[in-house]
Amino acid sequence: MSSEKPIVAITMGDGAGVGPEIIMKALSDRAVYEACAPLVVGDAKLLERADSIVGSGLSVRSISAVDEASFQPGTVDCMDLNLLPADLPFGQVSAEAGNAAFRYLEKAIQLANEGLIDAICTAPLNKEALHKAGHIYPGHTEILAELTGTKDFSMMLSAPKLKVIHVTTHIGLIDAVKIINPERVYTVIKLAHDTLQKAGYREPRIAVCGINPHAGENGLFGYGEEEEKVIPAVEKAQAEGINVVGPLPADTLFFRTTRGDFDIVVAMYHDQGHGPVKVLGLEAGVNITVGLPIIRTSVDHGTAFDIAGKGIADELSLKEALRQAIELAPKRA
Repeated sequence: MSSEKPIVAITMGDGAGVGPEIIMKALSDRAVYEACAPLVVGDAKLLERADSIVGSGLSVRSISAVDEASFQPGTVDCMDLNLLPADLPFGQVSAEAGNAAFRYLEKAIQLANEGLIDAICTAPLNKEALHKAGHIYPGHTEILAELTGTKDFSMMLSAPKLKVIHVTTHIGLIDAVKIINPERVYTVIKLAHDTLQKAGYREPRIAVCGINPHAGENGLFGYGEEEEKVIPAVEKAQAEGINVVGPLPADTLFFRTTRGDFDIVVAMYHDQGHGPVKVLGLEAGVNITVGLPIIRTSVDHGTAFDIAGKGIADELSLKEALRQAIELAPKRA
């Protein structure tokens, strides 16, 4: 069945985690179907098990092609890869589940490359399980970049009143400081600018964090990292007409951004950017991979193995990720 609404592929993530449960909870909301055409890529039998756990009262349709989907409220269309057993243990790391999570994402990217879907929204995977299966990636972002042949990309976190894009992510702090350079900082500033412009911001206001406390305070802290690694990138972007300032002290910058002074913050490393977003609430945060040829959003939480199978996982982050995927997806004729 064709759809005038954006078709969003929802990858199931690690089947031993809360992915199937939050998917079934989110798709029990008719408002999701009013805004998009959701298509789950995963294992139908695990979605059925999740339905019995959360009591969503939905039927699951196993399909093998996008044009078989009905996109009707009350029915979950699942591109069924049939990779996992129906009794997969909850909350356990396994190579089987890690490989399946990788294959779901791989299939979604194939559908996107073929122009059959408009965006991808990912439920969480488990990095240890992924590695056990032989897929040695830090996470979703790096898989997406490799499978789409994307060189310049970044992780953006979005929550109410705060958007943060990262120069480095899943790497140790000492290594992060070492590899930060003007070229990478400039690239991320440009990605932030271009992404927000496509989303409707006429002149995005971008603020760049310093690396050291107080952004180095004119050389008082650190070894001149701001002067060497950050300032040249900011000046290059400014020369191109991009509305960007920095480096600014991170300890006040995030507050200023939530107050409305800026549209997005460029963070230098993982915890500098993740911490402030997660303080605002895990259920509100959305992870967006910026720079890909396809729209990809994700929940900003993990597989929650400790509560998997209990029916208590919160679906609000997934619903927000779907909302942002819909907002960013190209419009269908």
